[in-house]
Amino acid sequence: MGNTDFERVHSVAIPPPQPFSKSLKNNLKETFFPDDPLRQFKNQPPARRFILGLQYVFPILEWGRKYSLDFFKADLIAGITIASLAIPQGISYAKLANLPPILGLYSSFVPPLVYAVMGSSRDLAVGTVAVGSLLTASMLSDVVNVNENPTLYLHLAFTATLFAGLLEATLGIFRLGFIVDFLSHATIVGFMGGAATVVSLQQLKGILGLSHFTHATDVIAVMRSIFSQTHKWRWESAVLGCCFLFYLLLARYISKKRPNLFWISATAPLTSVILGTLLVYLTRAEKHGVQVIGQLKKGINPPSIMDLEFDSRYLTTVIKTGIVTGIISLAEGIAVGRSFAMFKNYHIDGNKEMIAFGMMNIVGSFTSSYLTTAEIFKTSRIKLTKNLESQSINIGPKFKDYVATLFDRETDCIYKNNNKLILISKLFKKNIDGIRNR
Repeated sequence: MGNTDFERVHSVAIPPPQPFSKSLKNNLKETFFPDDPLRQFKNQPPARRFILGLQYVFPILEWGRKYSLDFFKADLIAGITIASLAIPQGISYAKLANLPPILGLYSSFVPPLVYAVMGSSRDLAVGTVAVGSLLTASMLSDVVNVNENPTLYLHLAFTATLFAGLLEATLGIFRLGFIVDFLSHATIVGFMGGAATVVSLQQLKGILGLSHFTHATDVIAVMRSIFSQTHKWRWESAVLGCCFLFYLLLARYISKKRPNLFWISATAPLTSVILGTLLVYLTRAEKHGVQVIGQLKKGINPPSIMDLEFDSRYLTTVIKTGIVTGIISLAEGIAVGRSFAMFKNYHIDGNKEMIAFGMMNIVGSFTSSYLTTAEIFKTSRIKLTKNLESQSINIGPKFKDYVATLFDRETDCIYKNNNKLILISKLFKKNIDGIRNR
């Protein structure tokens, strides 16, 4: 009897059955709106709802009211740190995508300004990335030869960026951010490791001073192209390249062994660019087989909305390129944002970030920019400074890029191999760190 009474008192009542429509509605709401973003709008007057809506879409309206001079000082230090990478990195990634180098600067100017207004992470530094650049070059080269028709190739790159942005914004608007979670850590690490290897092999062209190189990405084709041109190798480029690569790796090693000397690794890319530029300028190394970037067209981003290409012959490839690069860059951006939000103990809305990334690429495709997302190496530079306070980090450095685009000879003597070595050292670091975290 005692057990029967105990079971009667502590028994759990079975909930009444619900109609299928109500059950489906609850399940869909739990799947797509687990955080209920409309909760803050309930029981609010229309004027307040309008203000909350603007703050939800444009977070700068919320944190901008709390911005202070102390925040500005901290953001300025962090901004100067990542600005030292923006110019050489943008140029390198644009070349990796088979695009004009100036597009790397364009892509480091307008899209980050969009993210500063719409993004919710105060740690992310956005810009072009190696994997997105590599995928763009690999997929578009299947239908257009960049050497035979560079204008068409450029227009297709803008169009692919537009479709990538539309995909990212759509996923965010319809609360489909959970799709990115199905990309496993092992898949991302393997993909990034493979991309690091492929990209590094492609940079051997510049390090060895080769004028002609294969467009294939497999190891056999690259090795065949390299060793079939041994008579064209330039020892000057190889020596300078190895010296700067050793310097970059040594700076990283010192910073890891002595954390108080973190500034050595943080400033190593900028220092190497300055030293490389001086060496090339003083020795006139371009006359001795050392490749340089050359002149860049001056001026800020020209409009490219009229350059979008929707020809049916290329539309399938362009859409496919946009989808693939959009998903990969989105996964990378969200992963970087979440990791740094966890490190700083705050929360970011993944769906809101998707909308910000999408608008960033949509606006970028209209302003002569190609695919951009959160870049882990520049963001890690921010972590080293320990100074960042707000999303305005994406505003300050852009004025440096703006100044660089105003002068057509600003980057005339930048050492080309130096940019490639920065890229190689970053990619292998990313690959090794990913494997260690598995």
